[in-house]
Amino acid sequence: MSQEILINLTPRETRVALVENGVLQEVHLERARRRGLVGNIYLGQVRRVLPGMQAAFVDAGLERTAFLHVSDLQRESGGPPPPIDRLLREQQALLVQVIKDPIGNKGARLTTQITVPSRYLVLTPHSAGVGISARIEEEAERERLRAVAQGFDAERGEAGLIFRTAAEGAADEALSADHDFLVRLWESIRRRAGEAQPGTLVHEDLPLLLRALRDLATRDLERVRVDSREGYLRLRDFCKDLLPHVAARVELYAGERPIFDLYGVEEEIERALSRRVDLKSGGHLIIDQTEAMTTIDVNTGGFVGNRNVDETIFKTNLEAAQAIARQLRLRNLGGIIIVDFIDMTDAEHRRQVLRALEKALERDHAKTQIGAVSSLGLVEMTRKRTRESLEQVTCEPCPTCGGRGTVKSAETVVYEIFREILREVRQFESQRVIVLAAPSVVEVLLDEESTSLAQLEEFIERPIELQVESLYVADQYDVIPV
Repeated sequence: MSQEILINLTPRETRVALVENGVLQEVHLERARRRGLVGNIYLGQVRRVLPGMQAAFVDAGLERTAFLHVSDLQRESGGPPPPIDRLLREQQALLVQVIKDPIGNKGARLTTQITVPSRYLVLTPHSAGVGISARIEEEAERERLRAVAQGFDAERGEAGLIFRTAAEGAADEALSADHDFLVRLWESIRRRAGEAQPGTLVHEDLPLLLRALRDLATRDLERVRVDSREGYLRLRDFCKDLLPHVAARVELYAGERPIFDLYGVEEEIERALSRRVDLKSGGHLIIDQTEAMTTIDVNTGGFVGNRNVDETIFKTNLEAAQAIARQLRLRNLGGIIIVDFIDMTDAEHRRQVLRALEKALERDHAKTQIGAVSSLGLVEMTRKRTRESLEQVTCEPCPTCGGRGTVKSAETVVYEIFREILREVRQFESQRVIVLAAPSVVEVLLDEESTSLAQLEEFIERPIELQVESLYVADQYDVIPV
């Protein structure tokens, strides 16, 4: 597996593309006016405690009050949490960390279970113990990391430690340097928190430019290409301190052709904003994203196969499983996801498709959970959502349809106009009626509905004049009695 990270920098926007084996897998965007908040640590103040929801609203100095659920509160012991009104009170100051960006009309989600990440390790200041990423599977390596952690115990005190996937194979010296950095950083955060006023940012997570190297780079990383000299120098300085082994792989791209065009990333981003994803076999996916969940429908489309219907369906579903895993990463879709695979009668086919989906998601940085095929043939899964999806970052609701995704047909609007004419002539004295409408609507009135229009004129005993308004959208019109 070869991996490249491409970074496109402009004064107001940073874009990062993760390419694996020449195929775009992830895109991350950060804009100056709406930087992500995940990982930031604030000194907040409790505004409202809601026992009925077992949650609280906290003022962290953000645009909207943030949400803190009782399950995200740091506690001394395990077991079910006590009622939130026994743990928090209004006006109480709390050190909190953002775990989910504001999305839509929802404020940020917070936790008091602070974590401070670096390249190889995550410091958990309020919980003891040592954890190792489940993706590090070799038992000998896990034992080595546990032994390394024992040497850190005296310096770390009561804090816990988690070894990230990137720690696999890392030298003891690199792990030690990472650990020392985290201990110093946490002491600095504690000191600033002790001096801060409620509603103050105490620690800001790295910008996307640097966070990309910390979180996305793996042992398979071949190179990092950045198209800005300033960004290149900043990355080199960052690598010298934290990622010395990566410094030699950072390159300044100075070509005339835009770096994202060179790798076809722009075209892939455009396709990732479409509902339809075509499969090589001729089948396709339909992806619909809503606030509550994302649904993915698998269709055979033009694929007819060359053996029998079961094999055709099985092959389409296998290909769809690979495509779905990629689209989840590329679009950064999170929350509840429902996949409607084409119905399979063979239990072994269902098992293989589920296994293909699980395997394709193994390289996903976000945590995923996949359920079994339901009685209706649906696969329910969740993917951890911390930041806005690609669509939410780059798009806004359509002003024509108001975000519904559809507009009324010209025929429907014509019948609405007929009803509106009847209302108006009953309410107001008039000699004639003027209708202002979009070109497509006027065309239907003069062609398919010309007879109905003539009958309506006869019924109301007034002439109806039509006027084309080229700036009107399809379902916009005015009926004016004069």
